Amino acid sequence: MSAENRVKEARQTFQADATMAALTKRYRAKVFKSGNSLALRLPAELGLAAGMEMELEAGSNGVYTVKPAAQPKRKIDVSGFAGKCPWLKELPREDFEERPSVVAAQKALPGS
Repeated sequence: MSAENRVKEARQTFQADATMAALTKRYRAKVFKSGNSLALRLPAELGLAAGMEMELEAGSNGVYTVKPAAQPKRKIDVSGFAGKCPWLKELPREDFEERPSVVAAQKALPGS
């Protein structure tokens, strides 16, 4: 790589870093004692909500990274789906035998 190309690459890297620095805001906060732990009060301007879970990563060089923790995948409640298609009937399972207690309860019903 020629010296001219290295200068161009360094200039582009510097410009990218300067652009990122212009887009990010810096905040100063103090660590304080809370019970037997240490706490860091974060400004409301960051848009965080009370109770949010965060991941803290401690780097070997003393740099800490804080980011939102991965949220568990949301589950869909399908209990109300049956009412959406009243014409849809459940198929009988051929590989399933009813429990003897269920069979006895069905026989005990009047009209069975």
